[in-house]
Amino acid sequence: MKEVSLFRLYALRAVYLLIVVGLALLVWPGILHHSKPWELMEGVVVCMLAAFSLLCALGLRYPLQMLPVLLWELVWKVLWLSLVALPAWRSGNMSQAVLENTIACMVVIVVPLAMPWRYVFDHYLKKSGDRWRLAAN
Repeated sequence: MKEVSLFRLYALRAVYLLIVVGLALLVWPGILHHSKPWELMEGVVVCMLAAFSLLCALGLRYPLQMLPVLLWELVWKVLWLSLVALPAWRSGNMSQAVLENTIACMVVIVVPLAMPWRYVFDHYLKKSGDRWRLAAN
């Protein structure tokens, strides 16, 4: 298996840092200083983004071990852009909220650029999975 280059590791760290700083500016002030209870979905989103930012902070130290977090980010944003934003844009019914979220989701373009795709293929698709049963004696 080929080793991931130092450049690629720093590219991953840059992506994790971008996410950590972005969410530190956008999400954490609302967590630390919220004055009223959140509605159900607002609370879910805020807590998921907070957890995501903490996992990305861990990615600064362990960029390869935290790749599933970036893969999750890539997949959900591509799905949202494909299934929500694109149809809204095509139909001419893109609201201001959808447009704003579309712009925010477009930042995901940095993830596939930094992703060590050979490593992902070797470790998540090609490599044997963990066993499902007790080992035979």
